[in-house]
Order: sequence, then C-alpha cells, then structure tokens
Amino acid sequence: MKNFTTFHFKPITLFVLIAFTALTSCKKTETADPIISYLRIINASPSLATYNAYFNGNMVNSAALPFGGTVNYVSYAPEAYSLKFTTASSTESLLTKTITLNASTYYSSYLINKPAALDVYTISDDLSIPSTDKAYIRFINLSPDAPALDLAKTSATTMLVTNKTYKNASGFIAVDAGTYTLDAKETSSGAVKATSESTSFTAGYHYDIICGGLVAPANDTERPLSLQVIPIK
Repeated sequence: MKNFTTFHFKPITLFVLIAFTALTSCKKTETADPIISYLRIINASPSLATYNAYFNGNMVNSAALPFGGTVNYVSYAPEAYSLKFTTASSTESLLTKTITLNASTYYSSYLINKPAALDVYTISDDLSIPSTDKAYIRFINLSPDAPALDLAKTSATTMLVTNKTYKNASGFIAVDAGTYTLDAKETSSGAVKATSESTSFTAGYHYDIICGGLVAPANDTERPLSLQVIPIK
C-alpha cells in the first residue's frame, strides 16, 4: 500500500498539527503516526444501491459509493465517531454505528448485508511489508449466503487461505508479484464459486480480496457472487 488521500483532521491542538507536519514531511515509509488513526470505507452491500458515508456528520465520499466503491484512508484523532450511511439522494440515516479508533492504527469499515439488514464490519489493517519483493493480500468473505470459502490462484491445488465464513477475514499473506486471477472455492467441496478479474499485483502493495454478492440473488437488484480485488490505499 503506497498511496493516500489527503489527510483530514478532527480538531487537534496546533502543537500536534505542527508536530505531525514535521514528521510527515520527512517520512519515507507508511508507518502509522503515533497520535493519528486512519480509516477507509468500502461498500460491500450486495445490491445495485449506492450510498453516502458520513463520519461524525461529515460526508467523506465525493460520489455515492457503488458496490465495491471505496473511500481511501483519511486520518483522524483517536476517539469514538459515528459512521452513518444514507442513500445517494437523502441525508436520512439508513444505518449509524459507533466506531472507536485507536492511535497509530489503520482500519477498514465495510458496509455489508442486504439493504433491509445493513451492518458494518470493521477490522484493523496490518500494513507492514516483511518482504519488499512480495505483494500482500487479505481474503474476506462478505457474502451473506455463501458457505465457508477458500482462496487459491486459479488452477492451483494449494490454498492461500482456507475456511472463511461470512464476516471473517484472513490476515495479510505474502504472494508473488505478477498478473493472475484468483478463485474463491467452497471449502467443503472445492467447487469454484467465483473468479476474480486478471489483476496485476505489485510488490510492496496491499490488496483486499473480497468475495461479495449473493450465491442466490432474489432479483435483478441484488448482486451475484463475485470476487473483487481492491487495492488498499
């Protein structure tokens, strides 16, 4: 992971802001600042609906988020915040959750489940890079009706990640840099349930591999099962 959006700060003392500026002006790596938290937001709700996201009342997306849409990391003071989701055309809350951010920590919050049962799944992100010649991926099962799933390179017999049920994520694992596709496989049978698009994985970068959508969509407004590769930034 090597890119950031412009940082956004909750009110912090002038001294802290100056100190942070001094630190970041010469920072060569992406180690989390010890007094700042970082949050990104992803729409993984399996429908055609689009959403706006508000953090403590401030909309953080520039355009309504479609399925797979992402708000890149924004920085905040470590404390509790409200995370609200609305439709693209209204400010009325469809879902509001309290998110507590700790200092020096990166987080990802995913809007999940069908529109009638929206929820938020939040996890912390370990963006360390033990080996600079590897890419790093994390597999997450965010399909409400999917079985336990494994992840593998297409045509490979060795699994990269195994037995992830709904709302469960692996840690980041190192994979070879290069261009290839990935398969989400049913753990119990080994059947391929979804295949990603061919993706170029770059050394030193982190990626979410999200199995989302629905195994059995009820109608045309629901997304079928898919495997998405989302760069983390």
